[in-house]
Amino acid sequence: MCASYGLDPRFTDAELLAEADEAILEGLRSWADHNAGETLRPTGKNLRNLNPLIMEVDGEPALDAAWWGYLVDGQPARFPSINTRSERLQDRPGNARSRALVPATDWFEMQKPDRTWHEFGLEPGVLFGMAAVTQRGRTPEGESVTCYSIVMRPTPPHLAEIHDRMPVLIPTSFAHDWLTAAASRDLIDEALLAAASLDDRVRATPRADDKGTAPTLF
Repeated sequence: MCASYGLDPRFTDAELLAEADEAILEGLRSWADHNAGETLRPTGKNLRNLNPLIMEVDGEPALDAAWWGYLVDGQPARFPSINTRSERLQDRPGNARSRALVPATDWFEMQKPDRTWHEFGLEPGVLFGMAAVTQRGRTPEGESVTCYSIVMRPTPPHLAEIHDRMPVLIPTSFAHDWLTAAASRDLIDEALLAAASLDDRVRATPRADDKGTAPTLF
């Protein structure tokens, strides 16, 4: 599962949207600077971080501040909701009616049994998008908010020894389709094929400063 990821404001290349929107990129840099390099973790009872999310609004990509994980009856869901298996969406594509891109520069996973943290991503400095499904929820204070769940798939062979699942990465050429197309089994299948085109670029690096917890960015 993906339970933490990074958004480094120093990104130099953006592979996020087919037509890079400078306002979105600047918004992400500003948010990441304000976040002071902290690793992004699920929103919950004690950690009320709202993370940047890219959705389609009135035909254009737009930034939203979203709750990582689902809210049910004003409380964090009692079932696991920060990640959604791609296989589940293939079987139930209606669960992907509303979708988004999660901007990131890294994600972190622990290799077991030695409990070594690894940093995953594309080339250094590259901003990319992870597939997410979304739904509306209401916070314990009664505020309406977008909630998101990162879509996960099996890892390719060269990463399988480190971890068995990874986020579905959406290349720029498929970003518009992911954000706007009607939910269907074909859409999920096409997203997985598009994500596989990035497999050879995904790197995994052990964290030299590993302390047994997900690291900060810098």
